[in-house]
Amino acid sequence: MDEILSQLVIRLAGEADLPALEWDGEYTHFRRLYADVYYGVVHHDALMWIAELPGQGLIGQLFISLISSRPELADGRLRAYVYGFRVKPAYRSQGIGTVMMQTVERDLYQRGFRRVTLNVGKENNAARRLYERLGYRVVGSEPGRWSYLDDKGRRQDVHEPAWRMEKLL
Repeated sequence: MDEILSQLVIRLAGEADLPALEWDGEYTHFRRLYADVYYGVVHHDALMWIAELPGQGLIGQLFISLISSRPELADGRLRAYVYGFRVKPAYRSQGIGTVMMQTVERDLYQRGFRRVTLNVGKENNAARRLYERLGYRVVGSEPGRWSYLDDKGRRQDVHEPAWRMEKLL
């Protein structure tokens, strides 16, 4: 485990990283969503982080909204919203998620943000435990209804009831 963490590179993603976010086709349906997030990066409204291992490629990803139409999620000044956080299954429970979140939190703090919000699926107990270990607390619930255009331009409606969690940095 320590060997993996010692080789791990966590960095901001660039446009050239967008295809790798699809994880060899597993997340191709999110192609337009990834492009939208990158548009936010270019306009300083979002951040995209990736974790990679030499020889293995991208093994983790995490997105941040710095500003949102819902200021209780991200207000552009003090509050940021984490979403789209995933680590490939073969690399879970090895500290990668913890290191990614700690890196992101330090970066947000340096940018002047003092509060981080996120939603975690009500059924995703492992992720909720991770966030609680990192100091997040449940502050409410979300119906978890959202939609996106898939790679073929079809609207996909998602229903993922979630807990809203928050942490003071």
